[in-house]
Amino acid sequence: MSGAGAALVVGAGDATGGAIARRFAREGYTACVTRRQADKLVPLVERIQAEGGQARGFGSDARDEAAVIALVEQIEREVGAIEVAVFNIGANVHFPVTETTERVYRKVWEMGALAGFLMGREVAKAMLPRGKGTILFTGATASLRGGAGFSAFAGAKHALRALAQSLARELGPQGIHVAHVVIDGAIDTRFIADNFPERYALKEQDGILNPEHIAETYWQLHRQPRSAWTFETDLRPWSETW
Repeated sequence: MSGAGAALVVGAGDATGGAIARRFAREGYTACVTRRQADKLVPLVERIQAEGGQARGFGSDARDEAAVIALVEQIEREVGAIEVAVFNIGANVHFPVTETTERVYRKVWEMGALAGFLMGREVAKAMLPRGKGTILFTGATASLRGGAGFSAFAGAKHALRALAQSLARELGPQGIHVAHVVIDGAIDTRFIADNFPERYALKEQDGILNPEHIAETYWQLHRQPRSAWTFETDLRPWSETW
């Protein structure tokens, strides 16, 4: 085991997850990033290394209990103690309820809720003997209210928020900071640019969320002293209706 701590980011995509990984890498953590397909992590790992940081990419299915157990054990063994773990899987879909199949609902729940539980449980096992650590969950507007057409997504995100609350109450007294971040608004991603060009045009007026700015909040949450821990914070552009 190396002396450097590890920052695990489950669901390290091209925007928010990648920015969070890069932010922690700049502080000396080894960014351990995961997606189901490891090859998709190559550009992010190379970017972190080019910026002077340390990174490892892991192909891992966050819905698979055995895979999550093996992932945490491998990081603890080969990289270092996991000091912060971020769950950042989205699973956002939109279907009228009559067109929401059992398969869709189950898959979204597995990605957005079950996977969060598996990550939280396994990193808690590693952190508890050390009496410290940070576990951060990425939420959404759907964490707080279910919109029309988002029955599957809202169900998963409500469940993830409830998990975070339970973990915060259970693990907080044992030295582990658990927080839930509600991302309320469009994020600067290729998906938004391609599918919602009018919304993306607001970027010039700071009307959509900048992944780098989101990542800064995650870093600040990790740095908080336990006399003033935040459980939940919400991030939205100034122009977002709420």
